[in-house]
Amino acid sequence: MKYAITLLATAMLSACGGAKQDVKPSQDVTVSTEQRQPLAYPDTRKGDTVDTYFDTTVADPYRWLEDDRSSETEAWVKAQNKVTFSYLEQIPFRDEVRAKLEKSWNFERIGAPFKEGDYQYFYKNDGLQNQFVLYRQKVGGQQDGGEAEVFLDPNTFSEDGTTSLADIEFSRDGSLAAYAISEGGSDWRKIIIIDAKTKEQLEPTLIDVKFSGISWVGNDGFYYSSYDKPEGSELSAMTDQHKLYYHKLGTAQADDKVVFGGTADQKHRYVGAAVTEDDKYLLVSAAVSTSGNKLFLKDLTKKDSSFVTILDHTDSDTDLLDNDGDKLYLVTNLNAPNRKVVVTSATKPTPENWQELIPETENVLRISKGAGYLFANYMVDAIAQVKQYDYSGKLVREIELPGIGSAGGFSGKKDAETLYYSFANYTTPSSIYALAPDSGKSELYNSPKIDFNPENYTSEQVFYTSKDGTKVPMIISYKKGLKKDATNPTILYGYGGFNVSLTPSFSVANAVWMEMGGVYAVANLRGGGEYGKAWHNAGVQQQKQNVFDDFIAAAEYLQQQQYTSADKLAIRGGSNGGLLVGAAMTQRPELFKVALPAVGVLDMLRYHTFTAGAGWAYDYGTAEQSADMFQYLKGYSPVHNVQPGTTYPATMVTTADHDDRVVPAHSFKFAAELQDKATKVNPQLIRIDVNAGHGAGMPVSMVIDQTADIFSFTLYNMGYQQLPQ
Repeated sequence: MKYAITLLATAMLSACGGAKQDVKPSQDVTVSTEQRQPLAYPDTRKGDTVDTYFDTTVADPYRWLEDDRSSETEAWVKAQNKVTFSYLEQIPFRDEVRAKLEKSWNFERIGAPFKEGDYQYFYKNDGLQNQFVLYRQKVGGQQDGGEAEVFLDPNTFSEDGTTSLADIEFSRDGSLAAYAISEGGSDWRKIIIIDAKTKEQLEPTLIDVKFSGISWVGNDGFYYSSYDKPEGSELSAMTDQHKLYYHKLGTAQADDKVVFGGTADQKHRYVGAAVTEDDKYLLVSAAVSTSGNKLFLKDLTKKDSSFVTILDHTDSDTDLLDNDGDKLYLVTNLNAPNRKVVVTSATKPTPENWQELIPETENVLRISKGAGYLFANYMVDAIAQVKQYDYSGKLVREIELPGIGSAGGFSGKKDAETLYYSFANYTTPSSIYALAPDSGKSELYNSPKIDFNPENYTSEQVFYTSKDGTKVPMIISYKKGLKKDATNPTILYGYGGFNVSLTPSFSVANAVWMEMGGVYAVANLRGGGEYGKAWHNAGVQQQKQNVFDDFIAAAEYLQQQQYTSADKLAIRGGSNGGLLVGAAMTQRPELFKVALPAVGVLDMLRYHTFTAGAGWAYDYGTAEQSADMFQYLKGYSPVHNVQPGTTYPATMVTTADHDDRVVPAHSFKFAAELQDKATKVNPQLIRIDVNAGHGAGMPVSMVIDQTADIFSFTLYNMGYQQLPQ
């Protein structure tokens, strides 16, 4: 329920592989990268901006690149893209890689169905559609029959496919729907309200909505959240005045009332709402950062009722799970780092009155509800284990999953007769299963019909030792028969932050990479949530170096075990993972051949001055916080640690001009520093998508283009001249 926006890793889209031959280094397909001519980069003007932090001056010569609306920045972006795409165009196998990806992506994908009113809805993509289409059919119809109709087709929202469906919620009886759209990948949303039967828009579009859910109360209206939109650049820092509004149908947005926030005693960066299924209670979560939240309760059945405080501090993450009349079910990590479920009364909801329902275990808990049951999804070394409980806390059964991997779903309304869940891992495409909750029996509902055989691939989980002796898990996936001879092109992926857990998932891009003979490794670094709050806290603020040390140790392990070598190793990560890549490549440049930082947080002294950046201070701290914190941030900030005359890995920074979460100035500054100071041995490029954002909702065609360029750049700089035929 809490709507705290976290930095998310670049989305891994489900799909399959296509190529049939291995890419193996041999004399006829590789060439020394040192033989290539150095690139001529665009001139990047250096300004004279200097900041002072605790009596220490720090030059910021590329501050002007923060102005995303200036003609000078626009010209710089065009000049950089011209150099980058000219370089990519001369890679001899770039078109071939793109063709393999497009072929592999072209298969039908269907999501789990959900019931609203008289209809069953489901998402489907025919293969290469830029956006998934939302279909529906009358309850009782056959999905493969002729009754399914298009309900919403986001591919028609814009000519270039860059407007996406960000959210949709139906009124209590399913007769109305409110859906949010994102234009060009922006975090700013518009909400459109329609009659679900006729699909006709009922009133003017709500605008300027940000970091918001949609929570209906019956059929009369809904709650949503937003900030006052800043004047001028949309990349300006957001205030700590995130507010919860109520929109009553038939009234103007200008008349929407502020329900919570916007006052001197209610300053929060993230405010979210949830209404119980019986429309009795409104739960409001309020947070100042992406970790920890306060919790408030309002009885909607009593006119003019006041909010009751459940939690008045941000020492935990606590959310509403469900209610049964006045009985509230909460999931929390308060005094339970791995999370537990508690039950309390709405009349006395504070922690001293909580009763434990599902105790904390040694494994991290994720919880869902449906059909009158609770489903505890535990992470056991990042692998799913699911247990079913009743509302008294009694264990009903352990759900038998199809294999070792990730499972998600197990949610629905209280009267649902069937629940659905997905299952996948790094070598198994995501499939949907139907679960009969009373018997615990699962049946395959939909499995993608794709040209990929999981039996030809393997994933192994290893535990390696980080710098300080901590054991860190990593899953390594590759085609069976791979020789550990230190010659395999390898991508090491990581995130390591914001309590985000990297669990096994299937990706078309990674499948193609493995079919081309590549190794794909994912390290479960500290800072993530794989082992609960303690694991997260071990990678925040002045413990952040642990995350980089874990990633570096993963690279060393892959080389020591002969999966690959420094000449055949690429590192990749997005958002907070982009910071990870930037820090690792500036600290240990000799360890990697290729670096791929995407939409990264790379200027650690100024990140909090843009959009929602100040909300990330729990993980990072800020340069103004203290002299020690300033020095710590400056010590690893990628923008501030590019050293003159250093040979850095071949680097392709990727970002987007409409990224209003991690603003492109981070990437612009980092690329400018690399181009100015690095030796000319390896290319230092930046690839900037136009009319795109942080990653969510990116059109499939744009994802394929970007992935093809990343793989081509990676292999080319590992010395490959061609793919084997």
